Amino acid sequence: MLPYTKAPFGMIITLCALLLLPPVVTHAASDEELTAVREQLLALSQRLDRLEAENHALTTANAKLEKHNQETAVAVTAVNEKTDAITNKLQQQVTPPDWTDRLHWKGDFRYRYENTDVDGKPNRNRNRIRARAALIADVSPTVSVGLGLASGSDDPLSSNQTLGGGGSTKSLNLDLAYFDWSGLANTHIIAGKFSNYIHKSGKTGLLWDGDWRPEGIGFKWDNGNWFANGVGTWIESDSKKEQLFAFLTQAGIQIPVGDALKLTVGMGYHRFDTAGSGSFFGDDTDFFGNSFNSVTNTYLYDYEEVELFADLGFSVFGKPALLFANIVQNQAVKENDSAYAFGLKVGKAKNKGQWELAYVYQELEADSVLGLLSDSDFGGGGTDSRGHKFKGSYAIDKNINAQFAYFINETSLKPGGFDDYNKLQLDVSFKY
Repeated sequence: MLPYTKAPFGMIITLCALLLLPPVVTHAASDEELTAVREQLLALSQRLDRLEAENHALTTANAKLEKHNQETAVAVTAVNEKTDAITNKLQQQVTPPDWTDRLHWKGDFRYRYENTDVDGKPNRNRNRIRARAALIADVSPTVSVGLGLASGSDDPLSSNQTLGGGGSTKSLNLDLAYFDWSGLANTHIIAGKFSNYIHKSGKTGLLWDGDWRPEGIGFKWDNGNWFANGVGTWIESDSKKEQLFAFLTQAGIQIPVGDALKLTVGMGYHRFDTAGSGSFFGDDTDFFGNSFNSVTNTYLYDYEEVELFADLGFSVFGKPALLFANIVQNQAVKENDSAYAFGLKVGKAKNKGQWELAYVYQELEADSVLGLLSDSDFGGGGTDSRGHKFKGSYAIDKNINAQFAYFINETSLKPGGFDDYNKLQLDVSFKY
């Protein structure tokens, strides 16, 4: 018996076609026509065989691909299960972040040699230090709280501590204690005892010494162009004493001038209702250059200070530079009512090898500003002074600077003359 073989699908089609041909047609057709039909049917059969083979190959490939996909899915599932298990185990082992991660420190230390030469007094040489440290806590995403300590006495304008006393221990005092809320766009609300953020043209101390800390509540707003600052500060808050609440307000705009210049201009209004009040710090006769009644030891005038300022930032020989001016007038008096400062600063001693030089000319008539708060170094502090200040700084390293300042001033201004006041300061300061 012959073995059984499966006839190709194409051959079956051909045979069926031949069988179905009508007998009459078959006999009538010529041999040539029959040959042509056979060839066409044979070609069709071969084409069908090829399509069948290709279909078989595609079916086999699809089966392999589906199997591969199933195997991949099983492997991915297994990897995910292992990853989840490892992640859960690590989460159980890792300790949650400690509360100290929300705290950070900042501070500085300065060593100073100082020489002061005043008419009618012997030269004075002192070695002094200033040490400050503040702890800032991020209580929430919009609230921070600060606490700072500083060396020195209770002087509101100085944290300097003169060395000596046989190596006696030195005092630390509360320098900062505040909260800062930033829950509104471009805005900070600050209350307590905080750093003075009122804009100081050229960072001069015409109105405010750099170490003065307002005590009260204030706000600052800055959208990158316009800015506004306000402070309500207690000069004395105890109603058993001579209570005084002062207001400081300021607004300005920062204007780019071309590609290389930046102009900042603005004005401020600051009010101290001091007329009839006694001295707020120091002896009963300490009025820091302001006019007072020598019988009752009280201020003669209020201080309603209108301020105009302008800072022009530019570049010179590849170094940043600043040209600045500040003018103040006390609207509560009719004489000795004006103060002004102008100057130039070149360079910025921030990174190692960088330097900075500055010059300021400043004049304060006796009742132009509240002398209690103006620069404690210029003219020995207070008002009723004028003169020059030269300053320089060199960055020994990123957070280490060597500095000098030299004051050539005149004090106790009066029609008949004045007193010379000269001071040299040599510093080394460290920030952290």
